[in-house]
Amino acid sequence: MKNNNQNVGIIRWTARIMGIAFAAFISIFAMDVFSEGYSFWRTIAALFMHLIPTFLIILVLIFSWRKEWIGGLAFLFLGTFYVFTNWGKIEWSGFAIVALPLFTLAILFFIGWYQRKHQRV
Repeated sequence: MKNNNQNVGIIRWTARIMGIAFAAFISIFAMDVFSEGYSFWRTIAALFMHLIPTFLIILVLIFSWRKEWIGGLAFLFLGTFYVFTNWGKIEWSGFAIVALPLFTLAILFFIGWYQRKHQRV
C-alpha cells in the first residue's frame, strides 16, 4: 500500500518539476533579444513577446497543480499546436526540443491524475 502511494507521489512531482524545468529552459531562448541592439523599451517589449510561451507553461502549471487532468489536456494542446503551426518550417530537432517535452508532460499529468483518481485510501 505504501509503495503505491510513493509511486503516485513520484509521478506527480516529476510532472511538476519537469514543467518548471521546461519553463526555465524555454525562457533561455528569449535571451537573444539582448543581442539585437534594440532600444531599452523595444528590448523590454521583445523580451515580453519571447517569454509568452514561458508564461503559458507557468499558467498551465498553476491550473494543473491540483487538477492534473487540466495539465494533461493543456500540455497536449500546446504540443499539438506547436507541431501544427511549425510543420514544414523547422527541422525535426525543433520538434524534439519543444513538442516532445510538452507531450511528455501531458502523459505525466494524465498518469498522475489517473493514479490519484484510482488510489486506494
